Amino acid sequence: MTTAEIAETPTKSYGFADLPGLIARMTGAEKHVPAANSTLDALWVLYDRVLRVTPETREKPERDRFLLSKGHGPMSYYAVLAAKGFFPVETLDGFGGYDSPLGHHPDRLLVPGVEIGSGSLGHGLPLAVGTALGLRAQGLTGQAVWVLIGDAEFDEGSNHEAVAFAGAAGLEQLNVVVIDNSSATHGWTGGIAARFAGEGWSTATVNGRDHAELYAAYTAPHPGRPHAVIARVEPKN
Repeated sequence: MTTAEIAETPTKSYGFADLPGLIARMTGAEKHVPAANSTLDALWVLYDRVLRVTPETREKPERDRFLLSKGHGPMSYYAVLAAKGFFPVETLDGFGGYDSPLGHHPDRLLVPGVEIGSGSLGHGLPLAVGTALGLRAQGLTGQAVWVLIGDAEFDEGSNHEAVAFAGAAGLEQLNVVVIDNSSATHGWTGGIAARFAGEGWSTATVNGRDHAELYAAYTAPHPGRPHAVIARVEPKN
């Protein structure tokens, strides 16, 4: 099935309670299950209640952008995209297969709704900074740019450079979700938020499984500043 075909195939509506079943359909090897599970709630709240993007608007200039930097465990991402109608849930069954568009890292040329090919740690946040700058240069100031990264990505210097630049540039359109499962060298309590705040970002640290907390943090005003939401989840096993 081609990318165009899976994008045009009708789908039915799914909810958060359906996501475990959708993830279970992906039986391919090398799934990075802990990495995927850590992002499930954060992704769902974004796509269900915050992001202004749909299968019909996924290529419109006016859409919000979501970039998955934590791309080495994409099953939750695929499940959420399928639940929201970006492609049929049956596509999940082929995950990791030779003929499947759903690889072990997302591919923007194969999966409807995916903005970047990701998986190499430290790339997503700099790309999000560039995306926000590009939108600003085009006069598109009402579109939000969201990027989800893992806490261990802070071991990559590119992220520190991106944090410093975005704060200095006042990239208000830029929003970062950091999945904190205590696997980073900045893993002391408050350490990740302090790194962002020190560069002029707005920050919020929340329970990464609490949908009400996530929504409140996602929608908190941050005029003139980029915004970082640190979503704490159980430590990685």
